Parts: sequence; C-alpha cells; structure tokens
Amino acid sequence: MTTEALFSPGRLGAIEVANRVAMAPLTRARGDMEGIQTPLAVEYYGKRASAGLIISEATNISRQGRGYAFTPGIYTDTQVEAWKPVARAVHARGGKMVLQLWHVGRFSHASLQENGAPPVAPSAIEAGDMVFTEHGFEPPSKPRELETGEIDGIIADYVRAARNARTAGFDGVEIHAANCYLLEQFIRDSTNHRTDRYGGSIENRTRLPFEVCEAVAGAIGADRVGIRLSPVTHSVGATPFDSEPQKTYGFLAERLGTLGLAYLHCIEGQTRGANLPESFDFQALRRSFGGSYIANNGFTREIALTAARSGRADMVAFGRPFISNPDLVERLRQDEPLAPEAHKEFFYGGGSRGYTDWPDFVSR
Repeated sequence: MTTEALFSPGRLGAIEVANRVAMAPLTRARGDMEGIQTPLAVEYYGKRASAGLIISEATNISRQGRGYAFTPGIYTDTQVEAWKPVARAVHARGGKMVLQLWHVGRFSHASLQENGAPPVAPSAIEAGDMVFTEHGFEPPSKPRELETGEIDGIIADYVRAARNARTAGFDGVEIHAANCYLLEQFIRDSTNHRTDRYGGSIENRTRLPFEVCEAVAGAIGADRVGIRLSPVTHSVGATPFDSEPQKTYGFLAERLGTLGLAYLHCIEGQTRGANLPESFDFQALRRSFGGSYIANNGFTREIALTAARSGRADMVAFGRPFISNPDLVERLRQDEPLAPEAHKEFFYGGGSRGYTDWPDFVSR
C-alpha cells in the first residue's frame, strides 16, 4: 500500500503542514493551579514536532472555563509567557501548532471556580462523570444557567484567548466544541433547554459556536481558526446525545463553511471508542462544511493510509499513541511497531514520568 499521501505536505488555511498526521489534543494536567503551563511542556511538545500539525491540550479561556485541576490557561500575561517557549520549540524543529480553546461549561467543580461559584451551562442540568480536582476525581457541581446578557462576555473571552495564542506564537487556534463541553452543551437539545435566542431551534442552539468562530475569525483571521466537533460522542448521565445529530451538526457545518475556516476536526464516533459508526455520515458533514477536514478517533496505520489516499480526510489525528511514541510519524512511515500504551496513572498530573521520558526509538 502506498504511503505517499499520508506523508505528503499540505495546507490548512494559512497553515502549511509537512505531512497529514496530526497530534490530537491530549489533556495531561501538568500545569499549576494558576493555569501556568509546566516548563516540561517545551520538551514534551518539541519532541512531537514531526507531526504535520500539533493541536495543543485543551486550554482554558478563562477561570470560569476551567473544569480540571492543573490544566493550562491562556487568559493572563503569565500564562501567555509560559506558552511562548513551547511554540518556539515546535517551530525550531519545523513543526506547526495550534492552541485548542476550551470552556468546560457544566463539567466543573465549585472548588475550581472563583470564590467557589457554581459552574455555568446553557441550562441548569447536572453533568454525569467525574472531574479532576486538587483532591482527585469528584462529581461535577450542579451548574447555573447562563443569563443571555452574559454570553457576549464569553464570546469576548474566546477572542481574547485567540489573540493571546497568537501573541504566544501559535500558528492558529482550534475552537473546542466537542466532548460535551460548553459549546456542545449549547448545540445539543438534551443539554440546552433555553427559551431565548440561544435555545429551542437548531439555528438557535448552534448560534453560540457559530458566533464564537465568527468573532475569533474576525480577530485573528479565519484561515487560522479550526473547530472540533463530536456529533455522536456519548455524555455520561441522563443527557447523552442530541435527538437529531445528523440534521443538527449538518446545519452547523454548513454555517461554519461560510466563514472560510482553516479546518473542521471531527471525532468520528464515541471518544476512545470504535472508528466510523454506521449511524452517522461524517462525509456528509464534511461536504456541508466544504473545507479542509481532519478525521480522528481509533485510527490505525492502515485506516489512516486509506483515508489519506482516498481523499476521505485531509489529515488524520492520532491521540494516545503520541503519548508513548514521540516519533509516531516516523514509526508510521516506516511501519515500525509502536511502544506499549502509556499507563493511565501517568495521563493526568505529576511530573516528567510518563510525560517526557518516552524514548525516541526510530531515530536512534
């Protein structure tokens, strides 16, 4: 099977990429409680710069947007300064990197919020699952419903974060509208019971992610803005899905396509689950968007080669394999075996162990 397509150069908007292998965003929780990225991230990301595009770990756009302890932010000058050497390290090795902008919405705990305030959400519906606090994993706190007048402030937070990302040296940003966080909570009718202009119809429920993308594109250029969606990722609890995902996300993709964004990045199926469920047509979503498309979720080397060769995706994103394989691109190119998957105990929090100590076998 030819490997030329997957390892050929390409372009996502204004961003030229050396190959079609992207590093998906991976939360590692190695920062501090002020949202300042660890200096270890310079080595961590620099060693993975052979990816055509690195999408950073999800990064908080505000204190309110934080839902997990030790995750980095991009809303203070100190946070921006901590990210600058990371971007420089990736560029020094010929790589490209965008910063993923994150607001968790209801997936937070009052202990992570300013003055112990409740998290915010489109509707006051409690989330399932657990969030990572200073004390370990705890159930999320019940959120309060955002007032209509507060939404412009959240859009402004995204714009500020995007501008800060460019100041820090990133090639662009990715709007995180996936994995059941704030923007996806607005999209889905299971989590959005609002009666104002941001709730009810599909047009209203998709209004906020569109307005965020429109505002960020206006601030830093549409050709440096991507968005991530997860139409069929399950949310733990009583609000797992949207009732009409193909119709809802197809409408959103078509609207986003009018902005001329750099790319659409889709989790094709349940996060960390099987690849390409038959229940959703991701190629229809791609056609509705009309621009560059990054596919993600459960890709093997063989599936990625086929996707690139057939033109089904402009890039293929790999997540967890990049944790224990800093040189994943070269391993895929040479069809070398991958290192064993990292133990989950090293995924979140801690220091260099399980973070920067993975050897680079192929280039030896």
